[in-house]
Amino acid sequence: MLHELLLALLGYTGDLIIDRRDHLTADTPISYECTFKLAPDISFIDPSDRELIERIIVLGFYYREMERFSGKCRDLSWIRSANANPLEKKEKGSVYRRALANGIVEILSVYRSAVLHIEQKLLSENMPILATVTQGLNKFLCLLPPLYELILEIEHDDIRGGQLLNLLHKRCHCGVPELQTCMQRLLWHGHQVMYNQLASWIVYGILQDQYGEFFIRRQEDRDVENSSSHPDISEKLACMSTDDASLTDWHLGFHISLDMLPEYIPMRVAESILFAGKAVQVLRNPSPSFQSGDAVHPQMPKSFQKIHGLAGRFHFQREPAIHTGMGEDLLPQSEADKIEAMLLNLKESSEFHKRSFECAVDSVQAVAASHLWQLVVVRADLNGHLKALKDYFLLAKGDFFQCFLEESRQLMRLPPRQSTAEADLMVPFQLAALKTIGEEDKYFSKVSLRMPSFGITVKPSLLDLPKPTSSVDGSSGASLSNALSEMSVDGWDGIALEYSVDWPLHLFFTQEVLSK
Repeated sequence: MLHELLLALLGYTGDLIIDRRDHLTADTPISYECTFKLAPDISFIDPSDRELIERIIVLGFYYREMERFSGKCRDLSWIRSANANPLEKKEKGSVYRRALANGIVEILSVYRSAVLHIEQKLLSENMPILATVTQGLNKFLCLLPPLYELILEIEHDDIRGGQLLNLLHKRCHCGVPELQTCMQRLLWHGHQVMYNQLASWIVYGILQDQYGEFFIRRQEDRDVENSSSHPDISEKLACMSTDDASLTDWHLGFHISLDMLPEYIPMRVAESILFAGKAVQVLRNPSPSFQSGDAVHPQMPKSFQKIHGLAGRFHFQREPAIHTGMGEDLLPQSEADKIEAMLLNLKESSEFHKRSFECAVDSVQAVAASHLWQLVVVRADLNGHLKALKDYFLLAKGDFFQCFLEESRQLMRLPPRQSTAEADLMVPFQLAALKTIGEEDKYFSKVSLRMPSFGITVKPSLLDLPKPTSSVDGSSGASLSNALSEMSVDGWDGIALEYSVDWPLHLFFTQEVLSK
C-alpha cells in the first residue's frame, strides 16, 4: 500500500489508486479535473484517512499532466525519424514552450526527489505513513496547482512566444515566495530563448524565428498583399525596386509584432532593437560595388571620358574587388563581441531587470548608429551627394545649364528623333560639362539625361545595380514614364534628369525621397 501510494504520487495508478481516464496517448488533451481517486471497493480505510489520501494524490495527477505537457513540448523525435514528414506534424512548434517545459522539468525533478526522500525515510524508520507523506509534500500543495492552471491556460488559449513571456511575468507577482521563485525560474527559461534571438538579430543581423514568436518579424508576402488597403504602404512599395532586397528589407522588410511584444518591454526599446538589427544587416552585407571601392572612390567625371558614338558604347573598366573583409571592417569584431558580452550578462542574471535591459539596448543602438553614420556620411560621402543634388536638381550650377541650353539650341529647334533623341542630347551635354565643370566634380558621372516619353535611357556607366531616379519635374521611378506619357508633351518638353545612387545611400535616397 505504501509503494502504491508513492507510485500514484509520481503519476502511476494501480489497484489502490485508480485513474478514471485510462489509455492515454500523446495526443490526449490535458484533463480539466483530477481523475485520480481512491478505489471505491477499499473498505478498510477510515473516512478521515480516505479524505487525506485523496487530497494528497491530486499531486500525482498534477505531476502526470505536467510531465505529459513537458514531454509533448520537448518531443523532437519527428526530426530524427527518417519517415516522418514535418508537414504531417499537426501542432505548431514553439521554442518558448520548449523552454517553459525545461523549467517545468526542473521543478518536477525537485518534487520527485521529495517523494524519494519520503520513501527512504519511511523504510528506514517506523513512522506514520500519511503524516510523513503529508508533511513532506505540504509545500507542493501550493506549487503544483498554480503550475497546472498555468499549462491549462497555455493549452486552451494556444499561448506562445512573447504572449507566454507576458503570462509568466504576470504570474511572478504573487504573495507566495515559493511560487514566485518557481515562476521567476520559468520566466528565466523563456528569456534565454529571447536573448538568443536578440543576439542573432543585433549581433549578426539574422532573424532566427522559425515559428513566428519573436517580436521582430519579417514582412510576409500576405502582409504585403494586404497592404493594398493602406495607401501609404502601397505607394512606398511601388516606389521601391523589387530587385533590391536590401532596400526592401531596410524600409518594409521587418516590423514589430505587437502581439508578440512583451508588455514590460516599451515600444521605444523595441524600435531601438529593430533599428539596431537592420543597421547590423547593412553593415555585415555590403554591396559588391562598394567592396570594390567604387563608392569610396567615384568614377572619373564623364566629361573627361572618351565618347564612342551612342550611349550603348560607354564602357568603363572596373577594378576587381579587393576588400573581401569589408563586412568585418564596417562592423569590427571587437564591437560585436562587446554587444554579445552585454547580452550574456543579461542572460546570466536570475531576474529580468528592466533598467539594465533598456541600458544595454540603448548601448547597442548607439554602436550600430555610430558605425552606420561612419558608413553613410564619411565613407559614402553623403554631404558630397547632397551637394550634387543641389548643384544639378536645384540648379546651383546655373552656368552649366546655361551653357547646355546654348549648345543644344540648334538641336532643339528640330523635332526629336525617337531612336536617337537621348544620344543626340548627350553631345551638347558633354560639351557644356567640358566648358563649365572641372575635374574636381566627381559626382557629375551620377547625372544623366532622359527622355521618358521615348523610354530610352542613357547612363554614364554600365552598372548592374538598380538605381533610384528623380526628375526635375517632380516625377520619379517607374511611374515617371507613364506620368509623362499621359501628359501632353511637345517635342523636347519631356527632358528629365536622372541621378544614380549607389549602396548604401540608396537606403535613404529612395525614389520617393528623390521625387520630392
